[in-house]
Amino acid sequence: MNNSSFIDLSQLRVGMFVHLDVGWMRHPFPVSSFRIASLDQIDTLRGLGLERVRYAPEKSAPPPEAEAEKQPEQEAQAETKTDIAAAPESAALANAFPVAWSSAPLEMPLKRRLAAQQRCLISSDQRFLSAVDQYRSLAQVARKDVARARTVSQALVSDCVDDLQSNGESVIRLLSEGVGEGNAMHPINVMVLCLLLGKAQGLTAPELQELGLAALLHDLGKLQLPAQVAQPSPSRAGGERIGYEDHVGASVALAQSMELSSTVLIAIAQHHEMADGSGFPLGLLGEDLSPAGRILALVNHYDGLCNPVNHADSLTPHEALSVLFSRLKKHFDPATLNAFIRMMGVYPPGSVVQLVNGLYALVVSVNSARPLRPKVIVHDPDVSQANAHLLDLESLPELGIRRSLKPSQLPRAALDYLSPRQRICYFFERAVELPRHEGSL
Repeated sequence: MNNSSFIDLSQLRVGMFVHLDVGWMRHPFPVSSFRIASLDQIDTLRGLGLERVRYAPEKSAPPPEAEAEKQPEQEAQAETKTDIAAAPESAALANAFPVAWSSAPLEMPLKRRLAAQQRCLISSDQRFLSAVDQYRSLAQVARKDVARARTVSQALVSDCVDDLQSNGESVIRLLSEGVGEGNAMHPINVMVLCLLLGKAQGLTAPELQELGLAALLHDLGKLQLPAQVAQPSPSRAGGERIGYEDHVGASVALAQSMELSSTVLIAIAQHHEMADGSGFPLGLLGEDLSPAGRILALVNHYDGLCNPVNHADSLTPHEALSVLFSRLKKHFDPATLNAFIRMMGVYPPGSVVQLVNGLYALVVSVNSARPLRPKVIVHDPDVSQANAHLLDLESLPELGIRRSLKPSQLPRAALDYLSPRQRICYFFERAVELPRHEGSL
């Protein structure tokens, strides 16, 4: 750190920007350079057994004494070690701390933070797998027991809508490698992203329910097609091309047999239509597409770019968004496309990136309200893969993303460590309650 000096730990105060000259496994903070955000962090620093630490005065916030004089209650709250975010401090002091206080506290011991992030990942994986099982169940009975298929479909979507609505801000979570294998991956993935995008565009719960049903069932008609015809292929022509396109009508017919609403049927019928008229089966133009149809067509295409039949043709999520925006923009409704890009962020979950400090990382989750500051898993050769650090860039204003990379651009060690997903699957991330103090379990 430039212009840094050493300071005794007894002189630490909230607002100081410090640097720890020890390895990451010797302290519980996600980075070694940061601005002290709470008295609890000071207690943690003093418990590391260090005699002094480096700090940078030019990066530190001004002493809060003047603010305390203006607002005496701040001192009382500090005495009880209340989080800084809870104190009614002035806007000037708040601006000096551009940190998301609602995110996981940096003072949490490393093992507990790792356990919390693992619980969050396991929860998302399990909920995705449960949705996959339910889809397989409805697919098996779709033609023989339409009442059962309808019940399973509505229950699955309703659970997801309730979950999404109760979570407040939407967080998109990348799932573990291998969780999404199988034919059920695509409809669940498309349903999840459609619901997230619908919520971002302000749809009501009933509207989300209909959108989710259309997304879940949009490819159900493929079950009636031979395996060699059921998957899209640019080289397919003639009778095979017509056979493939017939899955749209077959999906609509199955949804109709379940007595679903016209909104659901229309969205399913339009999931391959394009705003410029280049889609199928009717070649509709943008003004002819329903709101749900516009969302479903876009998300369906995005998932196809990330998860094509041939893995060799797959794009990273960052590349897929770039293609949609730069080369395929005319195919989609502009407002829907812009909302999708805002929601997914410049670096969607699954993107491989390099941070400004040179480290390589994998984006694992994005808060749709703050898409430029995702959570990333960082490659650190001094930390085992099982204990890889999860950094919340929202909480680390000094640490950002320099660029996006293809997996092939990673050094071999970073590639093996981060293991970029061949198949990209998402689910809503549930907030994991993290204890703020060592004694609260």
